[in-house]
Amino acid sequence: MIGYVTLGTNDLEKAARFYDALAKEMGVGRMMDFDQFIAWGAMGGAPGIAATKPFDGQAASVGNGVMVALEAADTDQVQRLYDIALANGGSDEGAPGPRGDEGFYAGYFRDPDGNKLNAFCMTAAKAG
Repeated sequence: MIGYVTLGTNDLEKAARFYDALAKEMGVGRMMDFDQFIAWGAMGGAPGIAATKPFDGQAASVGNGVMVALEAADTDQVQRLYDIALANGGSDEGAPGPRGDEGFYAGYFRDPDGNKLNAFCMTAAKAG
């Protein structure tokens, strides 16, 4: 149902470094690259993500309650994506670990503009 997600940025070069690093770990690259926006993913593949300077020329701002979730292959990749995010100008919003009892494992972070993301995977739910 979702084709792609777009997040605003006030510094496209900084956003590009951040998302280039995450995309590389996830096995994709840039699928569109223009002066005002860059999109990462694979044409015809899973939904992609884009960073853009706002069309109206105003400053980009963060949506309270908005978050983009990146599906990882396993818990090791969740950790790698979290570490890559922090090493590329991101900030911590919750270290990787299990959340609840339903087999949900995630690490939370913000991009350099303050947009909230997580890397997650589903693990086996607890028996019993």
